[in-house]
Amino acid sequence: MAIKAELERRRKQANRTRAEKRRVQALWWHEERLFARGVQVVAGVDEAGRGPLAGPVVAAAVILPRGLFLRDINDSKQLDPDQREALYAQLQRVALGVGVGICEVAIIDRLNILRATRLAMQQALAALPTRPECVLLDGYRMPRCEYPQEALVDGDCRSISIAAASIVAKVTRDRMMNELDRQYPLWGFAQHKGYSTPEHLACINKHGVCEIHRRSFAPVYESFQPHLPLEG
Repeated sequence: MAIKAELERRRKQANRTRAEKRRVQALWWHEERLFARGVQVVAGVDEAGRGPLAGPVVAAAVILPRGLFLRDINDSKQLDPDQREALYAQLQRVALGVGVGICEVAIIDRLNILRATRLAMQQALAALPTRPECVLLDGYRMPRCEYPQEALVDGDCRSISIAAASIVAKVTRDRMMNELDRQYPLWGFAQHKGYSTPEHLACINKHGVCEIHRRSFAPVYESFQPHLPLEG
């Protein structure tokens, strides 16, 4: 019975592995379409942090070697923190290029979040060690992009390059918010990462807002007064 159970376990594991390889292979469809047209360097671009009330917006651009298999790679929102961290570490090792762009709160409030996000994406592309021949974007095209580009609705679920960028952007921003939580412990940034959760809103209601809250966002400027910097 033990041998039979072990054989069944191995059979199921092999089936899961084959299914995962098929899933990841399907994520290469848009990149392979570009490769077939002669494009050799494709960068996926995505962002993290457009919606929060606090903290920066972060964009990432990633170039992957053709045909790379990364188990579990997906839209960062579909992964738990441990999976994101593990994939982030793998991407840093195996990607042909990783670029990151960051726009802090002052820039967001001055430009607005849409323009700040586009600026962060431009920074991420500029930080790549290799110029891409085509850029795949999640959602919408980027005005004044110097590279040929294609925008994919739900691209972080459909393109492996965009999924990789979403992971790099998300992990980078989450780490920044964890550090900001140590600087501003009253607001719980490590838990909600600046998003408009009931817990975050309760903290704002109790303590006011701090230097990393986005004054241009309605829940901040309409309802709350700035909090004085903590002493010490």
